[in-house]
Amino acid sequence: MKIAIVGSGSIGLFYGSCLRGHDVRFLMRSGFGPASESGIRIHSSQHAVHIPHPRIAADPRDIGACDGVIVAVKATANAALPALVAPLLGESTWIITLQNGLGNEEFLASHFGAERIMGGLCFVCLTRRNPVEVDHFGHGTLSIGEFGRPPLGRTRDLADAFASAGIETCVVDDLAGERWRKLVWNIPFNGLCTVADAGVDRILSDPGLHATCLALMDEVRAIAAAEGHVIPQEYAAFQIRRTGKMGAYIPSTLVDARAGNPLEIEPIWGEPLRRAIACGVPSPQLQALYEKLKLP
Repeated sequence: MKIAIVGSGSIGLFYGSCLRGHDVRFLMRSGFGPASESGIRIHSSQHAVHIPHPRIAADPRDIGACDGVIVAVKATANAALPALVAPLLGESTWIITLQNGLGNEEFLASHFGAERIMGGLCFVCLTRRNPVEVDHFGHGTLSIGEFGRPPLGRTRDLADAFASAGIETCVVDDLAGERWRKLVWNIPFNGLCTVADAGVDRILSDPGLHATCLALMDEVRAIAAAEGHVIPQEYAAFQIRRTGKMGAYIPSTLVDARAGNPLEIEPIWGEPLRRAIACGVPSPQLQALYEKLKLP
């Protein structure tokens, strides 16, 4: 299976490096030179990988048509995707987005056709050390589903490819519901850590931040329910327990904020808020957090 990884951030490097045994091509721009010199390396107690001579390209035309395309760029770079992905497509090429938030499948479907599109939810703690090295702190679970359809044979084939590399992978029937489930964590923890400039441990130890976190989780669950996706309260409690084991972990949005990079504000906070308004679901904590994140 020939697969192109579009995006050389931590998600793309980690999951692309896990697909050993397949013809994986990395479309890299900023990391092309370093990858040519020293390869790609994942530092991890569970999934340590060094690819000394990865198959890389700076231009998608040098890769050509693939069986599948994994979109791993930040959603802030979506405007560049039509030009980057089009040269990678054959007649039956599938596209899966591993991006955060809502609306990314819809964006890709509008350009390349809904029949090609899948989505993936990554539950993993990663930090990019430099353009070609990633630190993996834990987890790695991947949930894969079709955009607006039940799972197909290709969905299970891709899940099997990741599972055979040791990545805990599951196929989901309701991709949209899974996106809301991930937002139960992403909206409060990525958001509050960024405005507080602190790790997840601070959100749990500070009484005020902890209370706001729980209120945000409740709002996300309410918006999801209004769209037909019921998420039990116990799921939010599970995410709190899970996060308590992460120590001083710094979420990706705060990493980007400290580096001065664009933040994925609209797909993670803006689009859920717009859907809350459309459904008539009061979301004062989400509104306040969205406004704070938009401040320069």
